[in-house]
Amino acid sequence: MTERFNKALVYANLLHRNQKRKSTGCPYISHLLAVSALVMDFGGDEDEAIAALLHDAVEDQGGHKVESRIRRMFGDRVTDIVLGCSEDRFSGLTWKQRKQAAIEALANSDASVVLVQSADKLHNIRSLNLEYRQHGETIWKLFKGGKEGSLWYYRAMTDAITQFSSGQLADELGLALSELESAVNRNQARQV
Repeated sequence: MTERFNKALVYANLLHRNQKRKSTGCPYISHLLAVSALVMDFGGDEDEAIAALLHDAVEDQGGHKVESRIRRMFGDRVTDIVLGCSEDRFSGLTWKQRKQAAIEALANSDASVVLVQSADKLHNIRSLNLEYRQHGETIWKLFKGGKEGSLWYYRAMTDAITQFSSGQLADELGLALSELESAVNRNQARQV
């Protein structure tokens, strides 16, 4: 990694410094670091690792203004990957419509976007697994889609990713989601 990666890390930390993870309350940068690490673990290059650090910046921290800054600082390729991972939260679409659009967008995404999206979803699902084991059903109250919406989204996104990508990262994503779904199903069976 070059100085560009260091610059991206500092910028990501600056942008997300007041943001916390929903379920744990830990600094949001932990998620960005984890996604970037997964991208590198699965063969990503520096641009993809930088995009992983910044994958939520446009969506969560400033829209077009942040997009323009990322383009100036890190170039078109990084910016295009970030945009490929971003939902338009101000489009007037419902939560489910935004998620459905993100799933459908994967069909036209390049391999770099699929890599960062896969790493992002893998870290999110692994985090959900951990939180679900610790706190059970109460974690779903933290998510706009609730339990049913969240599980639908992660299943649909995982299915879309595995349709357009193969290999160990797609396999890891499927395994993590199966583990979460199994834990939820076991818990529901105990409650019946």
